[in-house]
Amino acid sequence: MTITPAAEYVSEQPERSFSQGAESGYDSPGSSGGERSPEIYFSRSHLKYLNAQLKKLEPEEVLRWCMITLPGLHQTTAFGLTGLVTLDMLSRINAGTDRKIDLIFLNTLYHFQETLELVDRVKARYPSVKLHVYKPSGCETAADFESTHGEKLWETNDNLYDYFAKVEPAQRAYAELNVKSVMTGRRRSQGGKRGDLDIVEVDEAGLVKVNPLANWTFKQVQAYIKEHDVPYNVLLDRSYKSVGDWHSTSPIKEGEDERAGRWKGTNKTECGIHNKRSKYAEFLRSLELEKEGEALVEALRTVELEQSTETTVFRY
Repeated sequence: MTITPAAEYVSEQPERSFSQGAESGYDSPGSSGGERSPEIYFSRSHLKYLNAQLKKLEPEEVLRWCMITLPGLHQTTAFGLTGLVTLDMLSRINAGTDRKIDLIFLNTLYHFQETLELVDRVKARYPSVKLHVYKPSGCETAADFESTHGEKLWETNDNLYDYFAKVEPAQRAYAELNVKSVMTGRRRSQGGKRGDLDIVEVDEAGLVKVNPLANWTFKQVQAYIKEHDVPYNVLLDRSYKSVGDWHSTSPIKEGEDERAGRWKGTNKTECGIHNKRSKYAEFLRSLELEKEGEALVEALRTVELEQSTETTVFRY
């Protein structure tokens, strides 16, 4: 099992300038092509003001604001209902520009076959949209992943699974595609940590995250899908409401929260890409320290054995 040291993981992130004190600003990295793209900068008070205004708007208006305002904008999606609504809305919007928003799909290699079939249907329905697919590093299949990281890593070490399957591919995508801002499919009505979700967030590394449908309910999303005949995952017709990896997704009962079928039986509510990046840096560093400790213990045992052997020989 190969583990990227935490120090290396942190150093891969672009350097960002932060204003100290009550006002913190965020700037975005330069493009991978060598040209410096415009910076995105929000003070805390500005971000608060933006959210106060944007929450009054309909999702289409939020999307227009995104297309006009945010450079390096992409949509991250696992092809859930909310993301599909966003994609369809974007296909209908002309915000005074012919700008197309690329999609980023993190293929963990453990998606349902129905999800992969949906990806093909979406590509056929929206042929002008460019889809970037990122998989775990060095892996093309689940067998590759298990050969490298072990079987059922999501059970033996779910943080490590999240890092290899989602966090690292996401960071690689952001770096290679010069991503500065992303649109997600998160909504307040999904519950859990999403209950107090803002329209616009800035993560600790400076990435701007926009949740254009944060105010919508599941019924509103469902109604839009039906009205506009948007392709969707057939699993939703089988009592699923939120679909992720097959090993951590199950149907839900009437009256349960929308995401009750994700990681059922655990206290987990979010996948890796929506947790703090520092969580994984700290986690990886703890693994490195653990490995270093094990190596030290083994070295001491070797020394003790050698000394014991030398003593025995001396007594003879």
